[in-house]
Amino acid sequence: MSSSLFETKHFMNMSRVKPEHIRREQIIDAAFDVIYNIGLTNTTIAKIAKQAGLSTGIVSHYFGDKQGLINACMRGMLNELRTQTEQYKAKVSQNPVDLIKAIIDSNFDSSQTNAKAMRLWLEFWTASMHTPELGRLQRINDQRSYSNLKYHFLKLIPEPQANIAAHGLAALIDGLWLRASLMGRQDHFDVEQSRLIAYNYLNTQIHLYQELQENS
Repeated sequence: MSSSLFETKHFMNMSRVKPEHIRREQIIDAAFDVIYNIGLTNTTIAKIAKQAGLSTGIVSHYFGDKQGLINACMRGMLNELRTQTEQYKAKVSQNPVDLIKAIIDSNFDSSQTNAKAMRLWLEFWTASMHTPELGRLQRINDQRSYSNLKYHFLKLIPEPQANIAAHGLAALIDGLWLRASLMGRQDHFDVEQSRLIAYNYLNTQIHLYQELQENS
């Protein structure tokens, strides 16, 4: 074989090798597609590999087994939500009310309320009740959401009220999302109404404290 032919084939083989982070994203995206189409229970490494156009060996090389891949998928979804929240907060003033509204808006962004995202979240939330690692990730996310809200509420109201308000708003956001999901309304989630309900709760908590101050 001539050196030029060898170099050409070597270059072609190298071009097929994607960087690790790109390959991992490719596999995770394929996993999302499979989970959305057939559910988490029916998902297998083989089906994900087929969706990604890869061998099961390559998928196992990056993630180990199905549970390792599912854990990575949930971490990816949580990271996306956290990034989305930071982007929303970066667009508003540092006023605590605006920052809390930004958190609300990020949770009701189209990336979180489209049909695919809602199906995936519901699948992972359900699995987190009996899968230790997914449960741990969900608890971390819940605590992060509560702490983030409480931090900004503390700029508006004292600690006891801020604690209640943060817990209440976090639960309300999850509840509005879950209600729409369980009712099969993913394709026509009334995002604006949900956002306004959450805004109203925020305003109510502030006004309640102001009234207590005036009457004391």
